[in-house]
Amino acid sequence: MFDLVGKILSPRIRDLGKITMVRDGTPAETGRLYPHAGPLLSARWNEDLVADCWSDLLRMAGSLQYGQATASLIVGKWSASSRQNTLAAALKEWGTLRRTIHAAKYLSDPAYRRKIARQLNKGESLHALRRDLHYAQQGTIGKPLLADQTEQAWCLTVLTNSVITWVTEYYQLAVQDLRAKGRAVPDELLAHISPAHSENINFFGVITVDVEAELAKLDGAGWRPLRPAALDLSRLL
Repeated sequence: MFDLVGKILSPRIRDLGKITMVRDGTPAETGRLYPHAGPLLSARWNEDLVADCWSDLLRMAGSLQYGQATASLIVGKWSASSRQNTLAAALKEWGTLRRTIHAAKYLSDPAYRRKIARQLNKGESLHALRRDLHYAQQGTIGKPLLADQTEQAWCLTVLTNSVITWVTEYYQLAVQDLRAKGRAVPDELLAHISPAHSENINFFGVITVDVEAELAKLDGAGWRPLRPAALDLSRLL
């Protein structure tokens, strides 16, 4: 479904031997062409089934793309359908083909694997930040009504976005300060940094803020002064 709506699903492959991948020819032909990967291509791809249902698959993708149906509704319908449902079988067949292509690229391209790992690490850091911010409720939504649950979820989203925005802004100031002092900070390195960090946030206890004193610390642009980098004494020994 990701592929049909123009998106890319690129998960990390944990156990390649346990996923089903498809081939176009016979096992003997595939084995000769791909002596190492051939045994992994255990199933034959049903191209005729996908070709016969292609217009219906595109129609389903259009319903998703233009908001006429939700992904959860479609997944639920196809998951509950019988094995004789032709369109559900065609969707599964197309998904198996796309997974095979993704697995082949994942195996053959180290840069692609590193890119996926970086993105997953950024996602995990974001989830960790949300769990930390949600600590007071032990990571659960305890409201019984849907409206209250939605409000709590939106509050968590607003708070998460506020922390990320704050960290991003001060990352930028820190980088500008380092570059002004002659430190080389390449843009390629910044692409690997996630702003979803929480080491500088106190999640516990009651925090009393002297608003006037804090405002007095701000510079003309409204920023707090950067903390000086701690001196690493081990480098001096």
